[in-house]
Amino acid sequence: MGMIDKYIEMILNARVYDVAVETPLERAPGLSRRLGNEVFLKREDQQTVFSFKLRGAYNKIFHLPPSLRSGGVIAASAGNHAQGVALAARRLGIRAVIVMPVTTPRIKVQSVRHLGAKTVLHGDTYDEAFLHAEGLVRDQGLTLIHPYDDPYVIAGQGTIGLEIARQHPDPIHTVFVPVGGGGLIAGIAAYFKQLRPDVNIVGVEPDDAPSMYEALRAGRRIVLDQVGIFADGVAVRQVGREPFRLARRYVDEVILVQTDEICAAIKDVFDDTRTLPEPAGALAVAGAKRYVAERGIEGCHLIAINSGANINFDRLRHVAERAELGERREALLAVTIPERPGSFRRFCRTLGKRGITEFNYRYADAAEAHVFAGIQLARGDEEREEIIAHLNAKGYPVLDMTDNEMAKLHVRHMVGGHGSTVEDERLYRFEFPERPGALLQFLNTLGEAWNISLFHYRNHGAAYGRVLVGIQVPECERGRLAEALAHIGYEYWEETANPAYALFLR
Repeated sequence: MGMIDKYIEMILNARVYDVAVETPLERAPGLSRRLGNEVFLKREDQQTVFSFKLRGAYNKIFHLPPSLRSGGVIAASAGNHAQGVALAARRLGIRAVIVMPVTTPRIKVQSVRHLGAKTVLHGDTYDEAFLHAEGLVRDQGLTLIHPYDDPYVIAGQGTIGLEIARQHPDPIHTVFVPVGGGGLIAGIAAYFKQLRPDVNIVGVEPDDAPSMYEALRAGRRIVLDQVGIFADGVAVRQVGREPFRLARRYVDEVILVQTDEICAAIKDVFDDTRTLPEPAGALAVAGAKRYVAERGIEGCHLIAINSGANINFDRLRHVAERAELGERREALLAVTIPERPGSFRRFCRTLGKRGITEFNYRYADAAEAHVFAGIQLARGDEEREEIIAHLNAKGYPVLDMTDNEMAKLHVRHMVGGHGSTVEDERLYRFEFPERPGALLQFLNTLGEAWNISLFHYRNHGAAYGRVLVGIQVPECERGRLAEALAHIGYEYWEETANPAYALFLR
């Protein structure tokens, strides 16, 4: 019997449904409309541990000989495999120890503990945790449950392929699968390529953790020097030996996506399902979007594995901020304008009634001012290029920073500094109603009587835009300024006496 036939038999006989459920295959209406294809999500986020990993973990532990079961099991994992092993061990009444990197999201550590397993936090990466787990195997007589490099684990994950084939008997163009160590894609590919070889199997990895991509390109397993941990569920420096062997034979290709694309895919899944996948869980959707954009396919049936939903709540802020960029719905521009009263207002008039996500500016030079602007886009890159051309035609030099990683991560939060040469500056904090034209109304009311020396505005979905404004106003004109601010009607607080202003801005 050939190895592929062995996997078909193992998948058909896998013991997973003691702990797993057959998850639904749901059409994603929003994604389908936007991509011009029928897109379906395999909802593995609906498992009891919010991830597919319990399938392979339980199948492996169930098939252990009684002598090994009695000694207990150990696993190294960033979280999802850990929860699968912990749940399986509890279900089978055996001891479980989980070694997790110190960088593992707290939600996953707590989940493992609640499932009754002992957790050991060690190392900054999965590889360091795995080495430590191997040492504990020798010291404590535990059996190691590998997260991906094991036939029983691969077969357990392969039951997802079995379910998809049964749930979707119509022609499937491509199944998109997130790839970390490779166990999931190995199992799905082994099933489909034997029974439905016309279906394309495409792996998706983050571009900062391309372990399978580089291995397939090199024709051998390689060890990455380092991996990004935003998509921590797939942050693996080297794919498994058995998954790689299967991938070389049965995976059609692996594509890479950027962090912004992953964040945009998280938002896409939320828009269609009102649930939030973790970054690794959204990889397949990000890959499907890139694949469609590059290949231009239309009217096909595409399936994306939504592999997990164990996301830290505090990561949502970063996801929301980067999703607009990943969807090409926000442009980040550095624009140079003259440093004189009214120039800021004229610049905003040139932009028109566009949605503004961010305005950052601090007085630095008597001749020129540099404004960092985030602008909402309805038509992606085409509209961004039109805006830049329009600003250039009006005499504004523009630096496009939409794809500038340093600008996105750091500079947007650092624009400013001390303005020790700014005379008669008063600092005010406002709440702007979040509607088109609110900023222009504010600037029109101020007119050109006073120079704006500092401006910081950010809004990503709140009912009000929070704004910090520095205005140069001589003492004799402060009464007139107060009247103008009252006329605008926006709620505000003067912050000139705030000690943070003296330390960092004045």
